Amino acid sequence: MTVNADSSTSIATSWRDLPAAQQPDYPDLEALRAVTTDLATYPPLVFAGECDQLRAQVGAVARGEAFLLQGGDCAEAFDQVSADQIRAKLKTLLQMSAVLTYAAAVPVVKVGRIAGQYSKPRSKPTETRDGVTLPSYRGDSVNGPEFTAEARVPDPERLRRMYHASASTLNLVRGFTTGGYADLRQVHAWNQDFVRTSASGQRYEALAREIDNALNFMKACGADPAEFHSVEFYASHEALLLDYEAALTRVDSRSGALYDVSGHMVWIGERTRQLDGAHIAFAANIRNPIGVKLGPTTSPDEALALIDRLDPEREPGRLTFITRMGADKIRDRLPALVERVTASGAQVAWVCDPMHGNTFEAASGHKTRRFDDVLDEVKGFFEVHKGLGTHPGGIHVELTGDDVTECVGGGDEIFVHDLHQRYETACDPRLNRSQSLDLAFLVAEMYRG
Repeated sequence: MTVNADSSTSIATSWRDLPAAQQPDYPDLEALRAVTTDLATYPPLVFAGECDQLRAQVGAVARGEAFLLQGGDCAEAFDQVSADQIRAKLKTLLQMSAVLTYAAAVPVVKVGRIAGQYSKPRSKPTETRDGVTLPSYRGDSVNGPEFTAEARVPDPERLRRMYHASASTLNLVRGFTTGGYADLRQVHAWNQDFVRTSASGQRYEALAREIDNALNFMKACGADPAEFHSVEFYASHEALLLDYEAALTRVDSRSGALYDVSGHMVWIGERTRQLDGAHIAFAANIRNPIGVKLGPTTSPDEALALIDRLDPEREPGRLTFITRMGADKIRDRLPALVERVTASGAQVAWVCDPMHGNTFEAASGHKTRRFDDVLDEVKGFFEVHKGLGTHPGGIHVELTGDDVTECVGGGDEIFVHDLHQRYETACDPRLNRSQSLDLAFLVAEMYRG
């Protein structure tokens, strides 16, 4: 893969001439240009061939032949790039994948919200505390979470830190997924620290024993497929900061196509999917698999227009619609979208984000989500697709491998008055490991049903 200055410049021009929502207000544009000029010379974080491989696998999801599991932090933090924390996230996703693959008997495409999810769109540009108003925290890639005037100034040097943090994270992920940790024979080891105290851990352990027995049977028969010894795991994030994404766009030397090498898959958020906006123009120019978040106000005409812009060739795997309707709206709003898109002949992957439409503020002031609402939105998603004869292609969740207390409910129930105990997220509340496993088992039951 090579850098092509002319093509990179044309990409920059194509989106810079359009309105770009949710971009930082950098006080020093020369400093920003210096950083992005440097980033344009850095090695790719991912490679075109890996993006093509993921696009083919998402194509299987779009055709109804596989299920996509996408999950990870609401927003990554620079001070959490450690082997223990990354392994914990990966372990949770591997456990969820094992549950879905075995209990639902479906191939699972594994995609992390990882190695680039350092930026967050915000509903308000400023935040006020005790009469003091400052710019909102927009993720570690932009400014600091501390409520001080100095910390909240957008700093372009943070883009450089995001690149290096993402590179370190990907290095660890690749080491874990190819170095034996992700071997399917590790299904018990992934659970050793968890099974004794958790109902969902005990349920998982019972399933792990079944998997172990099946593997032993296959080995006794002389079968030991290479696929059991490592996993294909992909990185994704919201393509929010266009200066960063454009600086990491490269021309593939094999095909001449443009790839955003900051991640295998990138998505456009609900707040930045304007058809005449910069984010859609940027995404239309790259060959990565693209996701678009669709909220409850999305009309069928808008969905079809997005397909025309982002997937004009109607290529399965190119475009994923990630619906985030809310448990109270999913059954009413989703059917019209799915019907019109299906009737158009487009083959998109339909994925449910049951997190973002179900957030509320507790009396304590903590942003939280009810596990029952998350589950109900997923149920509604499956009900709609079952009723229409279409494929419920996956789930997209904010989760962590730690035992945080950020979302209420679940099998090991967290109550509203527990939220303060381990409320660690910088932005939105995440499912903890127990809640994530609960969700995986319930999704597997829905898929089979």
